Amino acid sequence: MQKFYNNTMKVLVTGGAGYIGSVLVRQLLEKGYKVRALDSLKFGGDALYEVMLNPNFEFIKGDIRNTKDVETALKDIDAVAHLAAIVGDPACKKFSDEAHETNWNGSVALFEAAEKAGIKKFVFASTCSNYGKMPDPDSFVTETSELRPVSLYAELKVKFEKYILEERKNSKMCATSLRFSTVYGFSPRIRFDLTVNEFTRNAIINGEQDIWGAQFWRPYCHVEDLARAVIVVLETDNAKVKSEVCNVGSTDENYNKGMIIEEVCKVVPNVKVNYVDMNEDPRDYRVNFDKIKSQLGYSITKKVPDGVKEIYTLLKTGVVTDSFSQKFRNI
Repeated sequence: MQKFYNNTMKVLVTGGAGYIGSVLVRQLLEKGYKVRALDSLKFGGDALYEVMLNPNFEFIKGDIRNTKDVETALKDIDAVAHLAAIVGDPACKKFSDEAHETNWNGSVALFEAAEKAGIKKFVFASTCSNYGKMPDPDSFVTETSELRPVSLYAELKVKFEKYILEERKNSKMCATSLRFSTVYGFSPRIRFDLTVNEFTRNAIINGEQDIWGAQFWRPYCHVEDLARAVIVVLETDNAKVKSEVCNVGSTDENYNKGMIIEEVCKVVPNVKVNYVDMNEDPRDYRVNFDKIKSQLGYSITKKVPDGVKEIYTLLKTGVVTDSFSQKFRNI
């Protein structure tokens, strides 16, 4: 039988039925927090089935663009973990109007409503995509590096970051921005349109994978570790995290695409890898994560090979039989 705990803090997770949000909801409940999730269920609510009967959990179907939904969701809340968004470059490009309305207008309205409601903490899920392309291919970007967004997704993340950390830095509410690495791994709302998950799926099902531009870098972080970073901020004194931004991940988990497929091939046998020359990619960056480790004591618990093994197990056991279905993608 599942054991329930009590905690005095009540947390609102926007996007609580999503890939990262559904993991965060579970972690918070396991630590005894009272949790309310706000989600429009654009991709369904299957990820929340398991927690619906937990007495410390409450769900509201709603949209952060809707004032009444936000006001209802914020009632009696102490902290907000803001994950709701149109996520990723392709989705924001395809649904650009909705991206502006949600990732910017809706986020600002949520922040202002949270201030008005007396919320103590506001943690924003940003992205390392904000860095764009490294000016020096041998360098590692840090939180103070120039931001060079090359997509609408990253542009809106940068814009909202500046709003909460600079324009509203004198707010009584403690706001923190977390720049997430590229995510992977098992989640109740599994996705197969993320690099590690996708490469592993394709290797298993198709027996081959095209690699466009094997030399381009990104940092990667397991979904459980990204979610846990939010809790670390919630449990840290305001003086350490107010108006701060932290990259979330580990410096030794920067991989190029060639390295990712090599890890996949260690788990999945006889994969045909087709390398396609690509000399330019606007998103090419390696990230340093010393700040979150030294200032908040945060470190990851899983690495890319762990994620590959998770997806391999999920697919080889036959639990998921339609991994190419639209429901496992964001677009």
